[in-house]
Amino acid sequence: MTGVRPSLRRRPTGEPVLHARSFDLLCLTMGFVLLVHAAHLPWWLTTALGVVLVARWQQRRRGGRNAPFWIKLPLIGLLLAAVILQNGTLFGREPGSAFAVGLLVLKLLESEHRRDARVGIAFACFALMSALLFDQGLIASLFVSLGLVPALATLRSLEEVEPQATPWSREFTPVLLVLLAAIPLSLFAFLFVPRLSTPLWGTPQNSQAITGLSNRLAPGDMLDLMTDDTPALRVSFDGPPPPNTARYFRAYTMQLFDGEGWSPGSRSARRPPSDAEYGTRIAYQASLEPTHDRVVPMLDLATMAPPDTVLRPDHTVLANRRIDEVLTFSALAATSYRFEPVLDEGVRRDNLQLPMGAGPKARELAASWAQRHGADHAAIARAALAMFHDGFSYTLAPAPLGRDRIDDFLFQTREGYCEHFASAFTFLMRAAGIPARVVTGYQGGYWNTTGSYLLVRRSDAHAWSEVWLEGRGWVRFDPTASVRPERVQLGAAAAAAGHGGEEGLFDVPWLRNLRDRWDVVNQWWNRGVIGFDALRQQGLLQPFGIAHAEVTDLALVFAIGCALLVAAALGWALFQRREGDALDAWMRRLQRKLAKAGVSRRAGEGPKHFFARAARALPAQRNALERLSELYLRLRYGYDEPPPESVSEFGRAVKELKARRVVK
Repeated sequence: MTGVRPSLRRRPTGEPVLHARSFDLLCLTMGFVLLVHAAHLPWWLTTALGVVLVARWQQRRRGGRNAPFWIKLPLIGLLLAAVILQNGTLFGREPGSAFAVGLLVLKLLESEHRRDARVGIAFACFALMSALLFDQGLIASLFVSLGLVPALATLRSLEEVEPQATPWSREFTPVLLVLLAAIPLSLFAFLFVPRLSTPLWGTPQNSQAITGLSNRLAPGDMLDLMTDDTPALRVSFDGPPPPNTARYFRAYTMQLFDGEGWSPGSRSARRPPSDAEYGTRIAYQASLEPTHDRVVPMLDLATMAPPDTVLRPDHTVLANRRIDEVLTFSALAATSYRFEPVLDEGVRRDNLQLPMGAGPKARELAASWAQRHGADHAAIARAALAMFHDGFSYTLAPAPLGRDRIDDFLFQTREGYCEHFASAFTFLMRAAGIPARVVTGYQGGYWNTTGSYLLVRRSDAHAWSEVWLEGRGWVRFDPTASVRPERVQLGAAAAAAGHGGEEGLFDVPWLRNLRDRWDVVNQWWNRGVIGFDALRQQGLLQPFGIAHAEVTDLALVFAIGCALLVAAALGWALFQRREGDALDAWMRRLQRKLAKAGVSRRAGEGPKHFFARAARALPAQRNALERLSELYLRLRYGYDEPPPESVSEFGRAVKELKARRVVK
């Protein structure tokens, strides 16, 4: 039958075919989900799925229908094989999300009716929420929230009997208003729905810590980390912040050397706590970004462990479980101390150990210093620092090292960054008979004047040495400061730039101020939203005299709040109902005009019968009234919200109607 619109064609079961506007919105929803997941999907998979999505959209616009099974089945098989080859498994966070997003896009190949679209939208909303397993930051959460807009707009369009080619803004405006109205209830639910101390389920995480700090250090391993400007932790102090030269955050203490790299020793975990004498102490609060590791970087030297963590004898701090979400804690640090003045013999042996055959030239150099200075170990350390100061250079692009990394660095390349200098310096101290070890963590940071806190980025990762001196215990030596003092005095950015301050775009004051304010927003989000746990929820009712809110208390407050919000929404809806819409306003105007002509609408009379009676009473206006009847019934009962253009057409017809009084 010719002349029938595609939106009204039906399949044999009687279900309408999905109209063009709804399919466009469905494609937009799937595309948004793909965009949200693109950051952690392989680029080739994102590209392939994008091609499939665009090809299906174009095929549908040309009048095509469902793809045949001999196309869909091979594509599903290819997707399954690609995910398994990429990840080695189908289970886990990365492979699971990749497979889910792929199936979601392939669902478009058979989305031809409203039921298909509803299933796809439900799956798309699930896929949107799963993106929060990778990133719960403010920007990621906003993108996920925006992804609900096309999804809800698609569901809304499915309810229209005969969709019109309205502007796209009219598809999204009602949805945005509904989401805006839902914010109070969502906020109330966020605050008062009882929370569990642990999630209902867990998802496999990456085995590599996203901080970039590793429990193994080898020259060259930190290169990628030096260019990572994302935040690692934020620290606020009860008093004035310590100077930049005292901002050392200890993460790993490394004692074992295999000729290529350093790693922590197991003896420190078994032995009893070390003796320490603390001088000046600093109280601070820190917010650590998720690392998916257990180590907690602490301002050196940590005097106590935060809750749910352990302070090890080497003064590294380990959490009881992996840090998979923002960790906020308070702590004390001693900037002056005497740490382990009496050294355990087993620890001494570990920190003098050197692999056989490694660094023969370095051993000779260290032996000459030991012969010259004897038992004055501090003088030997100063001799090594003087050597680094005179003949070495700081660069983030050093020449590659050969098989013997120590000798190649000390006598050939003579260039590198913190891990090169700390590794070589520690080797020289051990070769001279002095216990020494490598410490990794962060150093420096950027002081955010707007938020009054220290922002430590991942690019502030640093390595230094600790040398044991008789009567003083472990003493920090930073050979990098001898080569490039700016690295310790002014921060990593100054060392990399080669001048005394941060370089680049953010040297401009207003841009630097803008960056500070944005980081304050991120800090608020981490503490107020991501860090809102069961413990903080239990203290919400303290201003009302309830020191520890139980589940029943929270549920009661939530029920009362929901009731009040629903009552307010109902009152607003009833108030708005009195107003009516533009179509009702034109209908009331028509009724007044017809009443003057002697045809008044009876109580309880429907519009169809009213128009029919008016047409019989006013035969001269029969054609105009029948046209008005058809137009009104279609607009009122064919749409959730009548199109403005059609309502305007109805209004013009009402104004043009010339109704004359009935003569009896």
